[in-house]
Amino acid sequence: MRWGIVVLAAGTSTRMGRPKMVLPWGGTTVLGKVLETLAGAMGGRRPSTIVVTGGDEEAVRAEVTRLSSCLAASCASNPDFRNGEMMDSLRVGLRNLPPEVECALVALGDQPQLSLEAARRVIEAAERSVSPIVVPVHGGRKGHPWAIRRPLWASLAESRTARDFLDAHQADIERSEADATALKDLDSPEDYERDSGAFAGCR
Repeated sequence: MRWGIVVLAAGTSTRMGRPKMVLPWGGTTVLGKVLETLAGAMGGRRPSTIVVTGGDEEAVRAEVTRLSSCLAASCASNPDFRNGEMMDSLRVGLRNLPPEVECALVALGDQPQLSLEAARRVIEAAERSVSPIVVPVHGGRKGHPWAIRRPLWASLAESRTARDFLDAHQADIERSEADATALKDLDSPEDYERDSGAFAGCR
């Protein structure tokens, strides 16, 4: 299966108060750790990767360039990033994936806590499953990253929110058991101070 990755990194970091994608994280940066984890989870696969930018765009683009040896990625700008709607960024990312991509892994740029195993399980489940959507679940709660096959991209793009889309496609979802890291992201300085210390040794 030909994979693509969409990394949502267009937020304005309002609650964090500084550009969170380029904050230090275990010898790299927040975004660097996300790309590193996704590259490891993909194993020998070579996915097309789109990092969707918006807020702090210059810093994020520079970081993607710096990290090109980790996971080759291109940037695509979300012109509506100030709306704060994840779906706007997701539409941009999907539109910019090449036509040969059959399945997209949708990841959060501010989820450096994500474990390699949680991401790998989603990818492996998507490759063996007939279900067009695979979502990691921990304690009954859905997390990220998702895997979604191309036939449902149009429906996803037309949905108002990600929750609306998942609610409308319950029968199409395979749930991948994940650890708690699939539910974590960074919103506030408190999140960063708490979790960056816990993961300081991660590379």
